[in-house]
Amino acid sequence: MMHPTHKQLFEITEEQLETGLRGYPVGYCVTSTVDPIKGLFYLEKPISELAHLRPEEVIYFLTTGSLEKGSDFDNFCVQLMQRSSLSPRIRDYICSLPREVHPMKLLVMALEILGGIEGENRYPEDCLNVIAKMPELVATIINYHAGWGETPHSKPELGYMENFAHMLNVPKLKHSEKFTEVLKIFNILHYDHGGGNLSAFVGKAVASGLEDMYGSLAAAMCALAGPRHGRANQDALDFVKSIHDQVRDQEDADEVEQVVRDRLSHGGLVFGFGHAVLRAEDSRATVLYDVAKKFFPKNSLVKTALFLRERGPVVLKENPKIQNPYPNVDAISGTLLCAAGFDFPEYFTVLFGLSRIVGIARQIVYERCEARGGKGTPIVRPKYLFKSNRSR
Repeated sequence: MMHPTHKQLFEITEEQLETGLRGYPVGYCVTSTVDPIKGLFYLEKPISELAHLRPEEVIYFLTTGSLEKGSDFDNFCVQLMQRSSLSPRIRDYICSLPREVHPMKLLVMALEILGGIEGENRYPEDCLNVIAKMPELVATIINYHAGWGETPHSKPELGYMENFAHMLNVPKLKHSEKFTEVLKIFNILHYDHGGGNLSAFVGKAVASGLEDMYGSLAAAMCALAGPRHGRANQDALDFVKSIHDQVRDQEDADEVEQVVRDRLSHGGLVFGFGHAVLRAEDSRATVLYDVAKKFFPKNSLVKTALFLRERGPVVLKENPKIQNPYPNVDAISGTLLCAAGFDFPEYFTVLFGLSRIVGIARQIVYERCEARGGKGTPIVRPKYLFKSNRSR
């Protein structure tokens, strides 16, 4: 019996292969979408309408589709508080992990430990549990890795991110309202970004083999940790700092532009601009630029980032190969955290993970428990074509 040819199986071209599946529809995302011009939407709401709400409200919205603050929402908040505490046993295990590894690896290991000990192997329950426990889990990881001492007792009644700020042992940031507000906005903006970003796709792919929620999220965090994904905010901050340090007059936008031109002419890279999907300024970046101007208008690093926002696209548009010369969220997120007093870029991706787990966990619940009339999606198994690498 003859096997069908590749052409009989698929209508494909060589250019479509080895492209990271970019642009190929493979399923549904029930939490968010990204419009190339308008930017990020959670369900049908643009992110700009949600960014200044309480994190609990937005988590509830992503979970239920409702923004109503009735008894159901109140019960949801109670559930988050009741499920939020880590057992001393989990804290002890985290604080016995090797401190010399990158904190993202600690997050991956901590998720596996948490799931192995407290996981219920029921996706909806584990979804709510892991979201509730993430603030204390991440605060414990950062405090331990940084050597900032024992994590204070959780006070979930303060609020989801207010409690996280309370548990972070950064002395100069204790009781800083601006820092807490920045954390809340950063958290909300990073919950979700469509169904096909690398960390979401990896988490759902692993869950498609019926791995539990915690193992699937650990895999998603491995994906997030890379410099082409979640760690890009560190590179973007380094870029802003390097431009800042080269500029003699921090009030001169022309000099900032010239430094960027000189950098590109010598083969250097520009970080924090461009996006795989977006063709305009990232709507999340727009929110954070406004926050930076409101809270830290005199901060010299913020001024540099704002000049880069203005002049970076001018320079990048001169290259016809660049499809999107506009800032993405990484162009300002690290700068804003630094201006708020949290100048510890090795933890920026962990803060990203604290947030993104919300969206990925909810997407996993959909694909495992709700898709295809409740049957769930099948195991991920894309087709790969054989290609001989032998020299001819």
